[in-house]
Amino acid sequence: MRLYYSAGSPFARAVRIALRETALLPGIEEVEATLRDPASVLLPHNPVGRVPTLVLPDGTALTETVLIFDHLDTMGAPHRLLPAEGPVRWQAQAALGRVIGMLDGIAVWNRELRRPPEERSPAVLALEATRADRVADALEAEADSWAFAGAPDAPRILLGCILGYAERRHRAWPWREGRPKLVAWYEGIAARPSFAATLPPLSGI
Repeated sequence: MRLYYSAGSPFARAVRIALRETALLPGIEEVEATLRDPASVLLPHNPVGRVPTLVLPDGTALTETVLIFDHLDTMGAPHRLLPAEGPVRWQAQAALGRVIGMLDGIAVWNRELRRPPEERSPAVLALEATRADRVADALEAEADSWAFAGAPDAPRILLGCILGYAERRHRAWPWREGRPKLVAWYEGIAARPSFAATLPPLSGI
């Protein structure tokens, strides 16, 4: 199998971390791909041109982070990324949906900041900043119920990637302010070897 990724993508980073946390990496080749490039090695497998893309042995390309998480859970890892069934699965899916929604909004915010200043929408910037703060505040308030130690599951991996993205590629968001529990949790998960090995490059924003 082959995983196509971009080093700056938090969605792709989440899959790369999952491969390391589940000890599945030895069976999967990681290939860094260029984006928005008509000559990208990714396009023959995923014409949409987005990462992550996991190409299975039969040529099937899985192109969504959650779908890839589900597939990894079928590969016999020591621990699951998402529970197999029952209420705990839906609770994990709900948590995953919330952090994905948060990351989608931050991605919109980041793209808006990359536009020339005179072309930026103040309404979009305000909306996405408010959304990110609202979710982060909820996570801070609920930290005692979810911020446990141990091998991280899918929602926690993705949340760590979101906060890491904000640290290195979306520094316009001062997410650490007033959120000591979220900061302490992030610093713990960011120290794991899987996170250290997949650190995204710095950006000017």
